[in-house]
Amino acid sequence: RPHPHPPPAPRRGARPPAPGPAALSSVDVTLHAGEILGLVGESGSGKSTLLRRLMGLEPGGSGEVTIAGLPLAVEARAGGGALRAIRRKIQMVFQDPVGSFDPRWTVDRIVAEPLGLEDPRPGREEIRRRVHAALEAVGMADAAGRLPHQFSGGQRQRIAIARALVVDPAILVLDEATSALDAAIKIQILDLLAGLVGKRGLALLFATHDLALIRRFADRIMVMKDGAVVESGPASRLFGQPRHPYTRQLLAASPDLDEALAGRRPDDGPPAARAQA
Repeated sequence: RPHPHPPPAPRRGARPPAPGPAALSSVDVTLHAGEILGLVGESGSGKSTLLRRLMGLEPGGSGEVTIAGLPLAVEARAGGGALRAIRRKIQMVFQDPVGSFDPRWTVDRIVAEPLGLEDPRPGREEIRRRVHAALEAVGMADAAGRLPHQFSGGQRQRIAIARALVVDPAILVLDEATSALDAAIKIQILDLLAGLVGKRGLALLFATHDLALIRRFADRIMVMKDGAVVESGPASRLFGQPRHPYTRQLLAASPDLDEALAGRRPDDGPPAARAQA
């Protein structure tokens, strides 16, 4: 899918000072518009550490994350408003959205929360318009006035995605965002995300241990082990001709998604087909 005007790509090379199971070892990541990059590996392989460094949520190490040439380090002050605007271009969706929702807030207020950090702050009508557009994009347009506990796990994950979309990001980062869902709902959420990638030209970085799932959606795959990338390449090549023993081991242990789908539950809302650029 060609995208002639890709958004700035985050790049990083990290050499944390302290060793450990999740310590990173010279990891470099580049993302392009309209691309889905799958980051796979077992628990403790360093996936979450990498994502937290990418988002500026974890200090330390000798590398940096940049967008349009500006660093996104936690302690960065240079760049002023321009830097803050660029940081909003990377948004993260976590495994358990409930932990980040105030249970007393309605869905529209939850989705609008990131807009309160914009400078200048949007007006009331602009906030209402952007919240409605974000909820509509994830198939939850009628959810605005309701509370989080009224929705299923898959629907709450859609709300979390809407909250990320409301600031019009260039990059979405997802950390095991479907691992708590059953196989059928995972497919629906990934269909939704893939559709957003195609329609908006988003770059998507999706960390998961579920190879059977990500092989259906990713354009490229990076395999992590002990804080290092042991293999990367186009998804078709990596799954068809894995080169590293650890990758082959992961593939051999991966469950069959079709078998999991055989026991699927009723639909959790309409899936969105991936748009073709």
